[in-house]
Parts: sequence; structure tokens; C-alpha cells
Amino acid sequence: MAFSKEIRKYLVILLIIGWSIALLFFNQPPKRLYHDNQILMGTFWEVTSPSKEAGQIVLKEVARLDQLLSKYKEESEVSQLNRLGKLKVSADTFYIIKRSKEFYTASSGAFDITVSPLVSLWGFTSQKHYLPTEQEIKAALKLVGSDKIILHELDNVVEFRLPGMLIDLGAIAKGFALDCAVKKLREKNINNCLIYAGGQIYALGDKFGKPWKIAIQGKNKFEIGETLELKNKSASTSGNYEQFFIKDEKRYCHIINPLTGYPVDSRINSVTVIANDGLTADALSTILFVLGKEKSKEILKKFPNTQGKIF
Repeated sequence: MAFSKEIRKYLVILLIIGWSIALLFFNQPPKRLYHDNQILMGTFWEVTSPSKEAGQIVLKEVARLDQLLSKYKEESEVSQLNRLGKLKVSADTFYIIKRSKEFYTASSGAFDITVSPLVSLWGFTSQKHYLPTEQEIKAALKLVGSDKIILHELDNVVEFRLPGMLIDLGAIAKGFALDCAVKKLREKNINNCLIYAGGQIYALGDKFGKPWKIAIQGKNKFEIGETLELKNKSASTSGNYEQFFIKDEKRYCHIINPLTGYPVDSRINSVTVIANDGLTADALSTILFVLGKEKSKEILKKFPNTQGKIF
């Protein structure tokens, strides 16, 4: 079959376009995710991202905050504050303590970073579990209450009203660290990353154009309660199946109700909170677990753009 010059010219153009598309397609680098992990803040952190640099950026930032906020590190600002009762702290430490006091007020005391004396009394700090007497609990409760923390805004000084007070940022530090790490990533123009931090996640951007898929725990650590699709959101889970002890056939979980001095017994196995930021998700998951299902809806109304899933 003979073709005119115009048709032959048209066919050549189509062939060139086809070859160009084929070359572009086959020369595309394969979709790859990089994985980095480390034990920080007493838990396992894993970073997943198409960016090779993301893991180093995240873990470096979390390690920096761990040095400030861990009550287990002797020279951390939290440890120094617990020893001295008054300390000029960094902007990061001051901010997280200030936000903790706000959650204390919003939850009518259900969220309280001064619960540390009670956590230690029950043996969860040392892992030497102990069933305290009612008198011991009442004595420890006298040192509990974030309203007893004085914040000096002008010079970032934190002060305890009573000697013997102790703080523990374990219920909010991971969420704060997630937010700080995400900020560092964005500063480096890294906009897609999944950060896992022992029961809490931040899903930055997406996974090759689709939301990150997350499975959350249900009634026990081996059961998937629900699968979530997240983008630029954090999800935090608090449960009674990770740390607990059994005494006289009764189970005592590691989350202490600062209002009663006893481990939480709200008949909830786990709570997952989804929020725009890690700090809010972290704090709220503890608050809802302490308060129970009935009061959770009222608390969530105080925090727009949050969701709670209770199992």
C-alpha cells in the first residue's frame, strides 16, 4: 500500500511520539520506599519514605527531644526539674509542659503529667509491680495536679509548688516529637513520609499518590480493629494490653487515673484518636481511655477535626 508524503510524515511523527512515551515510561525509576528505625523514647520508631534522607532527619530530631524530655535520662531537663523543683528550660520543654497544663484543664484533671509519683508507687516505673495501700495512694495524690506547676513565661522557668512533685511526659512526648520531626521534614521539602512510634503514627502526605493505609489494634494486641487511610494526620492508640500486672486475679494496667490514684478500669480495651497533629492525638487517646466511653464525646467536641475510635 502506498502512502502520500503527508501521511508518511504524519506516521513518522506518531512513531516518534510513541517512542518518546515508551522511553519515558521505561526510564522511570522504580517506586521505592526507604526504611529506617531506632529505639527512642523507650519505644520502637520506624520511618518509611520515598526520600532516602527522611529517616535520618526524623530520628535525629526525636533523639534531640529525648535528651530533653525523658525522665529516665539523668541529665535531661525533665530529670533536672524533678530533682530541683525549679528550672529554666528550653523553649521545647516549656511548650510541651504548657500544652500539658491546657489538656489538664480541658479534661478536668484526667490528663496530668504530675501523675509520676503514682506511676512509681504502683511499680510501673521500675517494673517491680506493687499493690499500694489506700493510705499510700492518698499520700501520693497530694503531689498530683498540674495546677501545682507554675510557669514563668518571661524566662521559661518551670516551678513546682510542692517538694516531691514529679512529672512524666510519657503520654504526650511522642506526639510532640512527631510534630517536630514532621516540621523538619517539611523544611527540607520532604512531603511524603510515614512515621511509626510505638502505638502512634504520623502520615505525612501520601504513598505514591494514595493515602497511607494504617491498621489499628482492636480488643487485643493481635486483633485489627479497623483499617484507616490517612494523609497529613496523626493516629494515637492507648490500650490496656501492653503494660499491666495481675494480682489476686485482677488486672492492673499501666495508665493511672490521676483523679483516683488507681489504674484505669474503664472497661475499654483500646482507644484510637485521629487528629491533625501528633501532640493532640497523643494526649486525647490517654484522656479518652481514662474517662471512658460515655464522657469521650464531650471531650472530643472541645477539639475540632478529631475523631475517636473506642474498642
